[in-house]
Amino acid sequence: MNFLRTVLVGFSLIVSSAGVRLSAADTPPNIVFVLCDDHRFDCFGAAGHPFLETPHIDSIAKDGAMFTSAYVTTSLCSPSRASILTGQYAHNHRVVDNYHPVDPDLVFFPERLQSAGYQTAFIGKWHMGGEVDDPQRGFDHWISFKGQGTYWPDGHGTTREVPQTTYDGLNINGRRVPQNGYLTDELTDYAIDWLQQTDTSKPFFLYVSHKAVHADFVPADRHRGRYDQQPLPIDVPTVEQMDAGKLPMWVRNQRNSRHGVDFGYNLKGFSPAVYYRRYCESLLAVDDSVGRLRGYLSEHGLADNTLFVYMGDNGFQFGDHGLIDKRVAYEASAKVPLLMAAPGKIPPQTVVESVVGNIDIAPTMLEAAGANQFSDIDGQSFWKTACRSDDAGPVRQHLLYEYYWERNYPHTPTLHAIIGGRWKYIRCHGLWDRDELYDLENDPGEMRNLVDAPEHAERVQELNDQLWEMIQSSQGDEMPLLEDRGPLFPKRDPAKSPQAMFPQEYFRD
Repeated sequence: MNFLRTVLVGFSLIVSSAGVRLSAADTPPNIVFVLCDDHRFDCFGAAGHPFLETPHIDSIAKDGAMFTSAYVTTSLCSPSRASILTGQYAHNHRVVDNYHPVDPDLVFFPERLQSAGYQTAFIGKWHMGGEVDDPQRGFDHWISFKGQGTYWPDGHGTTREVPQTTYDGLNINGRRVPQNGYLTDELTDYAIDWLQQTDTSKPFFLYVSHKAVHADFVPADRHRGRYDQQPLPIDVPTVEQMDAGKLPMWVRNQRNSRHGVDFGYNLKGFSPAVYYRRYCESLLAVDDSVGRLRGYLSEHGLADNTLFVYMGDNGFQFGDHGLIDKRVAYEASAKVPLLMAAPGKIPPQTVVESVVGNIDIAPTMLEAAGANQFSDIDGQSFWKTACRSDDAGPVRQHLLYEYYWERNYPHTPTLHAIIGGRWKYIRCHGLWDRDELYDLENDPGEMRNLVDAPEHAERVQELNDQLWEMIQSSQGDEMPLLEDRGPLFPKRDPAKSPQAMFPQEYFRD
């Protein structure tokens, strides 16, 4: 008996000294989810960017997985964020713009994590329901700001004020607190403060949602001017090239609009190259934030049992198709960076080519945590795929993309698309105009619209049938209609590109 007691005591000491290292495989992982606003898929070093320095974001790909076919199902702030939290398409969660309130009956996946014993915190840009920044369900700890907030509390560095910019400071668990510094850095400070206060006996979920890099792009002072001499690595097509490529009228007309290169944000002399350089400089502080968060986890023995996720909420156009902003179904708008590291679970330097979407984040996080899944959901977990498990289920081949016309920005129509595969099919709704078909294998820039090519007629019909099957099977055949809210931006520049002509094939003798 004394011998047995000695063995048991010795074993308990070994387990105690091993700490997390021995128990990590059997305990729920901590989760850190970092969301970057408007981060397009090709704007970080590991994606092959020619000059942008993102060593900390790149390190996630080195230590874990990089997803090369990650998309959002609606390329707009509030709808995309709602899809991340609910696992639903916009037509189901009904958050279809940046101005209207969120259904209070929607269930967010952090609520399921709470039920599974997780400590939860949200820190950053909420931006769902207009300028709401009140503490939301699913989070024990809350730090946010109204609308878009502001990079600096005094607004310095900006060239224009975007809609929903606010200077009201931060809402910390229902208490109004002044903003003191550069927002990307300050949110990171708050995130690390919360990590220091967590109960080490329980897993945690930390959601850091950056304002950066939303326009108007304002870099940290330490980064401003870093890329002043760098060229725009994006080809901006001419009007003639857009015509030759048979792009729809609405795309050619949007070129001369608030979201086009001819009259970007209705500013005279707008330069996509200047805006792009400031965008890249603003990303540098986000990379610093990732480095600080991952550094804290490593220094405090938490990294080995933490799933670290980095994602963009949508992409951004910088002259691609003659457009700026997002909303459209093109790759620059809908495709995003997605990187995940989980030591001992996701093999280092894993490249996942499977099509995944923002609707897949909720079920993936819940499976990784061992928490109860949603019963009614559009997304599917890719956790086993990321972990390279032998029992990983089949992966999807396509995603449904949807965007609903906003009176505020009338130049982008309601769009539905099939995205993720070689062939992209885009259907515009309510317009006397062309639809679109692109062969991404031979035309990655999506500049040769093949929708009217006779040799692709059968393919177009098949994709249209597939699109409607995806819409109807997910109960998406009713469009939300919401009352007008927010400012209107219908202006054009009379000195820039003229109104597009009807397609020649529409004319008959």
